[in-house]
Amino acid sequence: MSWQAAVVGALGVAQYKQQGAIGKFNEKVANRNAEVLEGQATQIEQKAEFDIAQFNKDYYRLTGEVATGLAKSGVQIGSGSAANIVLSNAYEKKIQEDLIKYNSEVAAANKMEEANFARIKGSMAKQQARMAQINTIAQTGTSLMSMSGGGGGGSTGSYGNRGTGMSGYGGGASY
Repeated sequence: MSWQAAVVGALGVAQYKQQGAIGKFNEKVANRNAEVLEGQATQIEQKAEFDIAQFNKDYYRLTGEVATGLAKSGVQIGSGSAANIVLSNAYEKKIQEDLIKYNSEVAAANKMEEANFARIKGSMAKQQARMAQINTIAQTGTSLMSMSGGGGGGSTGSYGNRGTGMSGYGGGASY
């Protein structure tokens, strides 16, 4: 083996290792990004709980103010327009709570989807690195074979490569 072949082989090995390291690094980065996105999804869900608690606090404060205002004006709270107001407010409360929950679930689901795509991207980066490694092996092998003078072809025997069969007979006849 000549010194050039040794250099080509050593460079091929170094490139192979570097490609593997890059693939693993990119996969780790993508997985870390996925973990961050999953954490954001959890934060969105927790914020929704907080928003609902804040909304309920404001709702009960306002219903107290409405009840006080109705009582001051002499309206009977359990019947008529006052009952309709209380019922309407309760219905609106339920709608707002459901809306806050729905929006947070959608946002959290989007973050989880982004996390899944980040993991897929990491897996693809690792696969690309493997493909590059295979390509490096093939190119290094080809370079070494061409440096040694062997093209990879086999012996054709004493008849040359004249025939169409494996035995060396029956080839070369022109009509």
